[in-house]
Amino acid sequence: MTTASVSGGAGTPAAPPPRLPLSGLLALSTAAFTAVLTELLPAGLLPRMAPDLGVSEARVGYLVTGYALASFLAAIPLTAALRGLPRRPVLIGALLGFAAADTVTALSSSYGLTFAARLTAGVMGGTLWAMLVGYAARMVPAERRGRAIAVVLAGITLALSLGLPAGTALADALGWRAAFAAPAVSAVLLVVWVRRRVPGFPGEPPAERVPLLRVAALPGIGTVLSVTLTLLVGHQVMYTYVAPFAKDAGFGRTGLVLLVFGVATVAGIWLTGALVDRHLRRTLLGALALLAAAMLALGSWAGHAAVLLTAVALWGVAFGGAPTLVQTALVDASGTANADVATSLQTTVYNAGIAAGSLTGGLILGSSDSEALPWTTLLLITVTLLTVAAGHRRAFPPGRPSDVRADLRANAGHD
Repeated sequence: MTTASVSGGAGTPAAPPPRLPLSGLLALSTAAFTAVLTELLPAGLLPRMAPDLGVSEARVGYLVTGYALASFLAAIPLTAALRGLPRRPVLIGALLGFAAADTVTALSSSYGLTFAARLTAGVMGGTLWAMLVGYAARMVPAERRGRAIAVVLAGITLALSLGLPAGTALADALGWRAAFAAPAVSAVLLVVWVRRRVPGFPGEPPAERVPLLRVAALPGIGTVLSVTLTLLVGHQVMYTYVAPFAKDAGFGRTGLVLLVFGVATVAGIWLTGALVDRHLRRTLLGALALLAAAMLALGSWAGHAAVLLTAVALWGVAFGGAPTLVQTALVDASGTANADVATSLQTTVYNAGIAAGSLTGGLILGSSDSEALPWTTLLLITVTLLTVAAGHRRAFPPGRPSDVRADLRANAGHD
């Protein structure tokens, strides 16, 4: 390589890396925020919603379960069915679906109608999550892909750390219906933002569509999906039951524990965004090692409040950037042309991991005591760490891989 090719011309300094299209990426991040807020809001409003809907708090809790189940079932088939359509209308349709579902929830006094609205919202969620990461990846050059995905997925953390407490506060002030009306209105306003700032991309022409099974069989995809599953199961085992764990450890201020975790995840996202494009593999290995150390500390010394809060903070930093790391690895392995299909697979695995982790933690808590939770998580995170360390080079490469779209087209004639 000549000096001129490095500098952009004799005596001419290299061009700076292109700036991120922040307005469009923040619109996608707000879509992620809206989806998470819609999904989890009933969990914080159980005592308020149950009397108005004439059901028990447990049945209100099923509104979260129904959403997750619909999202789990819809992600792959809907993504496959819609992949030929232009991307921005599909995104706008999903947002309008959220607006309609949240509006019905805010107005309904029937549990059956509310449950149907939640199923609709779950279908919209499955569609949205399958396309957000791929959309972000197509908006930037490959060398900025990880940072763009980090911006979009920051909406998840902000929803958990700020959106849900704000929704609960709004319900305290104006009633639970106002808490659902707010994301309905914001989803409509977000459509305008998306229409103005998010670029339109065409759907996949039939001749260029790679079948779902071939995408799943691409080198590295299986490894990334297995890492996603064990990571989420391990995290959810502990996170779902952090309140009884903290109480049993002698620290009853669960709100403070969750606040520390939430703030730390923001730091984790920022740190990941700075490193993911240059050091994806090392950053993921470091995050998993930090998470393992946090679980070791919680399992051994959680009775000391300072140790507990420090370990929770390390856990938050480590896990905060994990979605960005695994989803960036998935897009790198699949190529941007197949990112929506690959992400639909990951969305399904993600929801399965959350459900399996919550179930596993509940079984552990029912058969022993909460002290076993961090050790179970440590075991699963160790398995995840070893999988990444030994994983396929396409899954977790030391540097930025090239897009595999050309490889797929070159191999299309050999099937």
